[in-house]
Amino acid sequence: QVQLVESGGGLVQPGGSLRLSCAASGSIASIHAMGWYRQAPGKQRELVAAITSGGSTNYADSVKGRFTISRDNAKYTVYLQMNSLKPEDTAVYYCNVGTTAWVAPTYRNLEVWGQGTLVTVSS
Repeated sequence: QVQLVESGGGLVQPGGSLRLSCAASGSIASIHAMGWYRQAPGKQRELVAAITSGGSTNYADSVKGRFTISRDNAKYTVYLQMNSLKPEDTAVYYCNVGTTAWVAPTYRNLEVWGQGTLVTVSS
């Protein structure tokens, strides 16, 4: 199967920066779209940013110009650089990956979620 390991969350002051990472591992044949979602207390999970296998990106309006998503295909890793953080960015951030992986007895298309990493923006 496929596992995702996220890192980089934490506490930061307003205006500060954080970089999230999400590394995929397992019996992976290929990685397709990769993205970051977030869920704030009492709110629904929302898309923050996504990147296709070809490098095309899209962002939530609320983070445009402040967040940058990127990927390293050789490392099966996606990053989210978050700058000019605001208190309203506080949430659990989840990595999401579309992949083709070996699930015996064949390759399957899977959508995999990370365990989540908490980002808190507060003074």
